[in-house]
Amino acid sequence: MQKHKLWLIVVIILLAIGGLIYWLAPKNTQTMASQHSEQSSNPSTNASTLPQTTSPNGLPYFSPSQQDTQINCQMKLDGSQHLIVNEQTRNCFEYFITQYGEKSLDQIQQDFNAYIHQNYKEPALSQILDLWKRYMNYRERLGSLQTPNISQDDPQYYRAIFNSTQNLRKQFFSDYEIEGLFGPENTYHEYTLKRLDIIHHKKLNETEKAQKLKALFDELPEDWKENLEQLNKLEDLRKLTADIKARGGSAEEIHQMRTQLVGPEATQRLEVLDSQRSNWKSSVDGYLIERDNIIKSGMSDGAKQKAVQQLRAQHFQNKEDQLRVNTFESIHDQGGKLPYSE
Repeated sequence: MQKHKLWLIVVIILLAIGGLIYWLAPKNTQTMASQHSEQSSNPSTNASTLPQTTSPNGLPYFSPSQQDTQINCQMKLDGSQHLIVNEQTRNCFEYFITQYGEKSLDQIQQDFNAYIHQNYKEPALSQILDLWKRYMNYRERLGSLQTPNISQDDPQYYRAIFNSTQNLRKQFFSDYEIEGLFGPENTYHEYTLKRLDIIHHKKLNETEKAQKLKALFDELPEDWKENLEQLNKLEDLRKLTADIKARGGSAEEIHQMRTQLVGPEATQRLEVLDSQRSNWKSSVDGYLIERDNIIKSGMSDGAKQKAVQQLRAQHFQNKEDQLRVNTFESIHDQGGKLPYSE
């Protein structure tokens, strides 16, 4: 029972990571496996045009939570009916594995074997079943990997996890299979780990970090850039700007860092936004001080309310700003930190 609980935890973690990776990964990324398929003559996408959806005993291959979905198991074969290992292969395996909890592991094994026998022929049949067996053993072994004895704040913590996972994969799969099953995932992890190394490099200033981050990003394929650009650059801008401000750096340092990271035009837009935010902060701070003076005065409640309304209208002519400042008033009165954008 404990072993099955551990297995379920591993499945959930991998699905969460996998979901993020496949969402970020470019849709038309080709792995080495795909390149291999192009060298084959007239590759077919799957062995059966209409795959069977029920087992010989009449039970469905999908779980109750998957009943409104198609069976995601269209593995790719070459012209000689040999398996081409790629993301489709892993998607097929994961389709069955994610049924754990609604089905037992034994039932999942039985369903997968029956499905493959119904929909694929030799030589792909034996190749798929052999790879499935090794993939299941690999997934089970993931739960026994030791957590690095390093602080999670240290980038080496994540590098150690990645290296341990890579070493484990080499015990079960060939280089060709690893590239096919995990190629896009590995690309994303390597890029992310290199970013962490740059961001946490103690001998680089923020401008130098921005230069290296941009160079690292420029090395990515164009389709990866499209998916990762906004996500990574926003994160890098926030982190490096916060670092400069935390050590009392100048506005010129922030300007240089931004120019290196996102270019002069985007930097100019960011500086306009900085100015707008600064003006808003000054207006709100000044308004709240005057409002406090009114509230603490000896006027009647009705007079205080009228005076505050007049004050608000003087500081904020725009109706949207007047509504927005109401939030700041409430947080200020409760002693909370005002939600200024940084």
